[in-house]
Amino acid sequence: MKIGIDKLGFFTPNLYIDMAKLAHARQEDPNKYLIGIGQERMAVIPPTQDVVTMAANAADKILTDDDKKQIDFVIFATESGIDNSKAAAVYLARLLGLGSDIRAIEIKQACYGATAGIQLAKEHVALFPERKVLVIGADIARYGLRTPGEPTQGGGAVAMLIGANPRILMLSKESTYYTQDIMDFWRPLGKTEAMVDGKYSSNIYLEFLERVWNSYQNKTGLALKDFDALLFHLPYTKLGLKGLRQLIAGADSVLTVRLTQEFENARMFNRIVGNLYTGSLYLSLLSLLHNSERLTAGSRIGLFSYGSGAEAEFYSGVLQDTFREGLMKIDYARELNQRREVSITEYEELFNNQLYNVETRKLEYKNDPANFVLTGIKGYQRQYLKK
Repeated sequence: MKIGIDKLGFFTPNLYIDMAKLAHARQEDPNKYLIGIGQERMAVIPPTQDVVTMAANAADKILTDDDKKQIDFVIFATESGIDNSKAAAVYLARLLGLGSDIRAIEIKQACYGATAGIQLAKEHVALFPERKVLVIGADIARYGLRTPGEPTQGGGAVAMLIGANPRILMLSKESTYYTQDIMDFWRPLGKTEAMVDGKYSSNIYLEFLERVWNSYQNKTGLALKDFDALLFHLPYTKLGLKGLRQLIAGADSVLTVRLTQEFENARMFNRIVGNLYTGSLYLSLLSLLHNSERLTAGSRIGLFSYGSGAEAEFYSGVLQDTFREGLMKIDYARELNQRREVSITEYEELFNNQLYNVETRKLEYKNDPANFVLTGIKGYQRQYLKK
């Protein structure tokens, strides 16, 4: 039985800043951001959006009434949770109008969480082939204003419907994974901004990539030549390029050119959105499927997932002949190009107005064009609205 990604959806708010302008504001060479980290624009998250509303906006784009009837498990991966007890998946299930006969959980392991959710979903569908699982990767990447990590911020949500006989990507059974207790990135309780040892984290990322890639080849017998595209977790797109170069070192020129071209297709959206944490790898998948003109049914795609702290996994999937149906004819390039650019001053104001540990506050939400918004907090309870 084939199991994999049946539908794929994405949402990020309608605001962004230009990275060259941020560089000038921070008295940096723009090429440090544009080339050095590989980012052109960065999503700006208004107070009226949090991980729940972004997840709802992403999922609502792709789910039909029949899908909702078949979903009996919602897995919400995030490191930007809104409650230490109640799962974001519970809020999401209500907003989407899902039935009550479901499981709804939140899982966390830095940027790896959505991959863990997919693997859990695969096992569930294997037991209950008639059911579907909604997996969410939603986050707001925050490092603080004028910090070294500031240009690798961003935010958004990816929604994936996992089921039998998938339209988009049949996932292979084999995967390789590796975990070590490493302090390359962490967010202590009570803080909304992450703490990171940037250079150390990048080195660990590449070290874990080499380990799980070599293990995957030994386990499956597959080699570089068997892949039509390689995807990477992209906290910033230059790091994925370093990972690709590591894997293709010594490969023949034809294969090198092909995999490099597909990587460029796969990082187009990430370059103009920024860091999604749990959703970054799967935004890259969406970007690849939208922008590649070479991939066809039967193409094998490799996926490298990494979450600081640290955990990594490599697995692959085979593209199905109906993969474009699973994208629901949504023109994400057009949506991303229609966002409104904000000034650096406005971005800083929005950054500082994010709601955290607030008992009561009303928000002006009418200027937010999204279907699902956060209207405020009352008695520490978040108030959500579907327009």
